[in-house]
Amino acid sequence: MKRFLGIIALVLFAYACSSEDDNPTGGPDPTPSSFDRTALLENWADNIIVPGYVDFQSKVNALQTETTAFVTNSNDLTAIRAAWLDAYTTWQRVSMFENGPAETVGLRLNINIFPASVTTIEDNIASGSYDLGLSSNRAAKGFPTLDYLLHGIAADDTAILAIYNGAQGDDYKQYLQDIVADMQTLTTTVLNEWQGGFRDTFVNNDGASSTASVDRLVNDYIFYYERFLRAGKMGIPGGVFSGTVEPNTIEALYAGNLSKQFFLEGLDAVQDFFNGRAYNGNAQGESLSSYLDELNIIKDGADLSTIIDNQFNTARQAVQGLGSFEQELQNNPPTTFLNAYDEVQRIVPLLKVDTVSALSISIDFADADGD
Repeated sequence: MKRFLGIIALVLFAYACSSEDDNPTGGPDPTPSSFDRTALLENWADNIIVPGYVDFQSKVNALQTETTAFVTNSNDLTAIRAAWLDAYTTWQRVSMFENGPAETVGLRLNINIFPASVTTIEDNIASGSYDLGLSSNRAAKGFPTLDYLLHGIAADDTAILAIYNGAQGDDYKQYLQDIVADMQTLTTTVLNEWQGGFRDTFVNNDGASSTASVDRLVNDYIFYYERFLRAGKMGIPGGVFSGTVEPNTIEALYAGNLSKQFFLEGLDAVQDFFNGRAYNGNAQGESLSSYLDELNIIKDGADLSTIIDNQFNTARQAVQGLGSFEQELQNNPPTTFLNAYDEVQRIVPLLKVDTVSALSISIDFADADGD
């Protein structure tokens, strides 16, 4: 009898240990059946991603219209610059969605590699022979190249217009048109795919695996935040990784005083996505935040979703308190800028460690600068 009771005790102990090993945090099952991943994917697709691409395509189309008008009458930069700014601002809202069709065409790589390569741009224009589909031309196309062509090819507006109306003007105009046409083609391709069969493919792939839609998009989302928003827009210009301030690597280098605005637009987009907020609206659906709440994930005595949302707000407040990035980077060292960067950085482990652990999602990319 004693032996029998001993065996039962050992079995119960082994079961308890096994349960703890399966969920070392002691929290709830990370993927309970009660959370509707399909509803999450539907909200992402129908209320955030597709509406974002629709809006972005409309802004790119408007840019194409103003480009044609400028090429026809190259006497005023105001309208084409305004269209460029409008489209570039909207781009900050959809840049994170490098998933599916956007990944296939390399939308981000072909639209927003900055800083632009002035040498490649000028060589292309001078030769009149170039293939914008080549990876070697990625830094000679997209928004950063338009920034150079509309703001940076000469010292002031009078000199810029003189180039477009001068001996090589037709060559510059042609390149301007080709850059915008390339952006238009890429954007239309991505939107058409989402509005075609990919939306259903995305939503129906609602499982919990490394190839499922939730896992893949969460990885793309965190990758965007870490590499392109945090590092690309702030960390690299601030010299966080190189030890040397690099003001010439900021976004919208030639237009000036826009890099902070673009960063904040991107930060708003990332936070809105985390909270499942509809594109250009206040309605909220299923989200990473509601997923964490469903799992009742607690960190340091508070809901993890609240901690993350509050840190987004703290980071925003810190960046809003800065002058323009150009002004801040003139300081040596740019202490206030780097302090704001630190608040932006604090979100990385909250997403890349705490969130993915709670959702049982594996990170599928590596970094070299730590979390």
